[in-house]
Amino acid sequence: METTELQGKLRLKILEMHHAVHSGHIGSSLSCIDLLIGTLIKNKKPEDSFILSKGHAATALYACLNFLGEISDQEIQTFYTDGTRLPAHPSANKFTGISFALGSLGHGIPIASGIAKANKLKKTELFSFVLISDGETNEGTLWEAAHFAVKHKLDNLIMVIDKNGLQGFGKTEDIIGDSANEDKLKALGLEVLSADGHNIEQITQAIHRLKNSKNSKPKVLIGNTIKGKGIPFMENKLEWHYLPMTESQYVQAVKEIKAVYHA
Repeated sequence: METTELQGKLRLKILEMHHAVHSGHIGSSLSCIDLLIGTLIKNKKPEDSFILSKGHAATALYACLNFLGEISDQEIQTFYTDGTRLPAHPSANKFTGISFALGSLGHGIPIASGIAKANKLKKTELFSFVLISDGETNEGTLWEAAHFAVKHKLDNLIMVIDKNGLQGFGKTEDIIGDSANEDKLKALGLEVLSADGHNIEQITQAIHRLKNSKNSKPKVLIGNTIKGKGIPFMENKLEWHYLPMTESQYVQAVKEIKAVYHA
């Protein structure tokens, strides 16, 4: 499948899941789906670990695991329904690709750092990937874990930041400032690259560079993204952090995704 078509197909799957149960957090999933494609689908080996720390983007993760064959077409239709194994935020130990319950922001980096440290102790060549939001970099636990990762020279830790410039109640720069800042992260001792977070080729090239850089520095990829990417009436709009779609909005969104991504 061509990359552009895959980007469209997974976006349509995300829309289908949200439409079926009239749920929100659509913009957050559309923001990070390309970063998930670039890491989880294109670059992660089966033995590597991956954590979606911004758990409110669960449908993006479920769509990818469905594409990879871990979540069946039948089961993905149970999203957010009674008795499901696919709740609004990922729950633990239901699938190989979801090893921790996530969604309380700030927890993903500490967990991923611990996994990276364990991989170092076991002398493996495995990588620990974690995807976080730029708003999540406000959390003190992230900075504590980053100091730990630098101290223990965890160059097998790759943090991917979905930098869409929006968080729960406004623009990230207006809340406590831009904490997903390349200079700040480099000053901490991390190796940092930036890329267009919707360009799979750029994401893949950046991850290859980070994986091949054996300099004892933990890695960060800042993906510059747009909340609601692919659907003009959702793009860069704070309200699509929360709103469900009406029937007419769903029809319009599907039409626009098919037109842009030829899905």
